[in-house]
Amino acid sequence: MPALVVLGARNLGGAIVDRFLADGWQATAIVRSAGTAEAVEARGARAIRADVTDPAQLRDALAAAGPVDCLVNAVSVARFDPEVPWGGGPLVDATLERYRAWGADVAEQGFVFFSEGARLLVAQDRPATLLQIANRSSRAAAPGMGAWAAGWHGVRALTLAAADELREHGIHVALVIVDGPIESPKTAHMIAALPPEQVNDQADVAAAVLGLTRQGRRGRTNELTLTPAGRPPAAWG
Repeated sequence: MPALVVLGARNLGGAIVDRFLADGWQATAIVRSAGTAEAVEARGARAIRADVTDPAQLRDALAAAGPVDCLVNAVSVARFDPEVPWGGGPLVDATLERYRAWGADVAEQGFVFFSEGARLLVAQDRPATLLQIANRSSRAAAPGMGAWAAGWHGVRALTLAAADELREHGIHVALVIVDGPIESPKTAHMIAALPPEQVNDQADVAAAVLGLTRQGRRGRTNELTLTPAGRPPAAWG
């Protein structure tokens, strides 16, 4: 039975767990809170608690998970502050702390994921899939969201580098860009005014993630973008 390990399972990560379980995979989620761990176990998956921004903790959690066929990073570690504009705000008003909270922390966690994930999968010495979930800001930058975009551009660069470095090891690396908001309890208050066709469905994203694991060795997608049928406003980065 193939094995999924996903970082984060509160919203999209949970939907990914559900989709893979339905397809006959076994699933493990690496999560931070006890509440999320309980929800994961209620889904029929295994939960391991760890801080995925800490290399040592992530390394230990991955070792505890056992052999991995698909490793997915579905967390976002930006430190949201309701008093700061989404994305960090205009550069003229920005501070170094805002940049770190909205950008540097995102790129750093991406580095931890790829460095620890690459070591694990190379050591396994067998085919596997390594996937990073991202958003529109990984390929574009909107006004007022420079810090946010800088972090996600860094994650995209790490993904593309990993794709080239790990190809010879039979490891398929891809960036899954969710271009627009995702419907979930976390975003309910933010998407209330948007029509459904401007919002991504978590189940569709999870299905796309599963589909990437089914690609053959001769042709593989390294970057996949999912955009709602009714393109969302540019403010969603």
